[in-house]
Amino acid sequence: MATFFKIYSTHSMAFIMLVVVLVTASLTITGAQTTGVGVCYGRLGNDLPPPAEVVALYRKQNIGSMRIYDPNQEVLQALRDSNIELMLGVPNEDLQTLASDASAASRWVQTNVRSFWPAVRIKYIAVGNEVSPVNEENSQYVPFLVPAMTNIYRAIVEAGLQEQIRVSTATDTRVIDTAFPPSAGAFKGEVRSFFGPIIDFLRDTRQPLFVNVYPYFAYNDDQNNIKLPYALFANPSTEFTDSGNNLPYQNLFDAILDSVYAALEKAGGSSLEIVVSESGWPSAGRDAATTIENARTYNQNLIQHVSRGSPKKPGRLIETYLFAMFNENQKNPEYEKKFGLFFPNKAPVYPINF
Repeated sequence: MATFFKIYSTHSMAFIMLVVVLVTASLTITGAQTTGVGVCYGRLGNDLPPPAEVVALYRKQNIGSMRIYDPNQEVLQALRDSNIELMLGVPNEDLQTLASDASAASRWVQTNVRSFWPAVRIKYIAVGNEVSPVNEENSQYVPFLVPAMTNIYRAIVEAGLQEQIRVSTATDTRVIDTAFPPSAGAFKGEVRSFFGPIIDFLRDTRQPLFVNVYPYFAYNDDQNNIKLPYALFANPSTEFTDSGNNLPYQNLFDAILDSVYAALEKAGGSSLEIVVSESGWPSAGRDAATTIENARTYNQNLIQHVSRGSPKKPGRLIETYLFAMFNENQKNPEYEKKFGLFFPNKAPVYPINF
């Protein structure tokens, strides 16, 4: 090695060192993106830091992707030139207007997308969150979801950004009737007619489906049959082999995810990819499983797991957004205030490595 370096001039060595510095800097900035893990930036708190400080914290922690739930202009301004990829949300309460008026969708895209692109790296638009007939809190928005998705997508096409920005909606696993074993995954009868047009839209426009996946809730609802290590990615070996597809399952996250893939296949959506738009574990507030150590274990193991894919999609990166960046004191019920990776003062709730 000494002989190799001696043949280079001082100028050549300076150039090499510059390249090394630039490559290293690039890896520092974009490293979190290669892990496939981002973090949801919820803002239901009256003690949260200003958006500019939040963006700085994302960069400091090497978090390369962010999800926000509405087009807050201060947040979008703070994201300019940050190199953070963004999942931008359309709030449920805006769906009716966007569904009924294509020009309103065009204005929404002009104001919240084109005004910031490409300085803000908008990657996804999530039109609505957890809208379905089985979610009583959001069921009133069911008639407007697909028309709003369609109008937003058309506005993105009009803007010439359809190759850069993908349009979908975020659902949750309450729409799944049978989830065990994963190969038996199927949509509930009362959501099949609702989900059919969503699948048609996503398949025809080649968009992914966003799914909020929470092993914590599945574990909490069935602690007699679900082991905590299985829910925390801490199982030392295979928990079971699915007799329907002969695939081994070692953690609950994969089992839930693959049950959604199975349901999509049965409903004509076998070509669709899934982006996990939320997943997390509370650090306090509900039961013996809501501890700082369990939250740290789940989230750190999830970060390390996503690059491996699931048994049904081995080796395929599972793009995932952790929920959430901060503990939010205005969320309800009480335990939902404790999903944060950070306290509002920006101190970590527990150590985690991106």
